[in-house]
Amino acid sequence: MVEAIVKDKKRILPSAVMLEGEYGMKDVVVGVPIKIGKKGMEEIIQIKLTADEQAALDKSAADVKANIAKLNI
Repeated sequence: MVEAIVKDKKRILPSAVMLEGEYGMKDVVVGVPIKIGKKGMEEIIQIKLTADEQAALDKSAADVKANIAKLNI
């Protein structure tokens, strides 16, 4: 990741980022593909997911939100 930033490589890498509408989700951090360049995270890459993949991503996001709620943050 550091090399992608320092050398402005515009690489696509998986990373946990805050979603703001991408993949139909808002205000949750989940792992998705992003483009990384000199500005850090430059773009969230939205790929077409199958229904099963979307369901798995939705479950993951729900689990993250539930765990944060347990922490009372």
